[in-house]
Amino acid sequence: MKLQKIISRLERLHPKKIDLSLGRVFNLLKKLGNPQDKLKNVITVCGTNGKFSSIQSLKTILNQAGYKCNLFLSPHLQNYSERFVYNDKEINSNSLADLLEEIEKVNESENLTLFEALSCSFLKYCEKYSNNISIIEAGLFHQFDATNVFKKNLCSIITSINIDHLQWIKNKTIDGIIYEKTAKLLNSKIFVSKQENKEITFKIEDALKKNKSEKYFYGKHFNCLSAENNFIMYEDLKGNLILPPPNILGKEHQLDNISVAIMVARNLFNVQDQDIKKAVTNIKLKGRLQEIKSGKLKKLVKKNRLIVDGAHNIGSSKVLSKWVESLNENVHLILGMMKDKDHLGFLKNFKNKVKSITLIDIPNQAGSISKEEFKLKVQNEFSNIKIANSIEQSLKYNSNSSNNIILIAGSLYLVGEVLNLN
Repeated sequence: MKLQKIISRLERLHPKKIDLSLGRVFNLLKKLGNPQDKLKNVITVCGTNGKFSSIQSLKTILNQAGYKCNLFLSPHLQNYSERFVYNDKEINSNSLADLLEEIEKVNESENLTLFEALSCSFLKYCEKYSNNISIIEAGLFHQFDATNVFKKNLCSIITSINIDHLQWIKNKTIDGIIYEKTAKLLNSKIFVSKQENKEITFKIEDALKKNKSEKYFYGKHFNCLSAENNFIMYEDLKGNLILPPPNILGKEHQLDNISVAIMVARNLFNVQDQDIKKAVTNIKLKGRLQEIKSGKLKKLVKKNRLIVDGAHNIGSSKVLSKWVESLNENVHLILGMMKDKDHLGFLKNFKNKVKSITLIDIPNQAGSISKEEFKLKVQNEFSNIKIANSIEQSLKYNSNSSNNIILIAGSLYLVGEVLNLN
């Protein structure tokens, strides 16, 4: 309760949830003694999709090699404490409440968005673990994001870039998004993950021409693909690696995120092959093709599998639909999304690939699209869509058969609600 009260107070410090500028952040950081300048080993991660998976893959590899990590992640699924990881452990709610209360006092009621407050709080507490490797996920784009406050870093990682969050930029094209994510990257090393197509890769390459960093691109400097007997073939300038399959669903599309993590680990930290091989089998990805194997909601689906995924934009829906297409099982899709997404574009990727589609509201999210409005927007393309009044009801609708997959997707906020309910 204490944590939620502080969060509510911080939310009232600014009339907007998002205000892309850095003046307020630097003002507060100065009051806090500029903790960002005291961190020695910073890795920044930006992109549209795959940031969380790439970060978790890199953390797992580095931990296996004996390194300690701090992580700043967004958004959270169930609790704000998920965003704050120090010395490889998630902060507890009481400690986070104390930290945010301290930042609140130092800020002295000046204008500040919640995300800016969270970012500054993370950096201040990071001083206690300044020798660790701090992996920082950009919140929105990068250029004016509250995490873009460092004078130097070890490297920047660019994950898959796709169309999303267009309402926040003037140039509402992939070029505009690439510019926002790359324009202010530091001069160090830049690792670029596999992109949706070669055109996007070329655009990123062109956008980075004036950046003097050493640059490494998937497909040119490192590569990863499935080999025989479920094994993985990874290769870069240091040589080839035969890796065991990761213990996660959607292995095929997660290879892109795992490969950039391996490239960073080998290039920056000289991690040994045996540590990478062990780490790959221990990667855990909460809310990303996560199968729920027990609990209240699992009981509702009876003899079916229940899987949740946070895919919420066009790029991630393409990846998720490819995974669905690769299965030999019927898939029932349950979908809830935020208002500012391309709802029809998202759903089109699942046409003729799923057995049924059920639309629901995202509980406790004022910014979500209602199931009725959602249905109106897509019913000309999808005539057989059902709506359900709750997560539980949507599961009951799809639980009559057996040995099918019930997939809940469309929003990380929805995934969080599902995990809380379960």
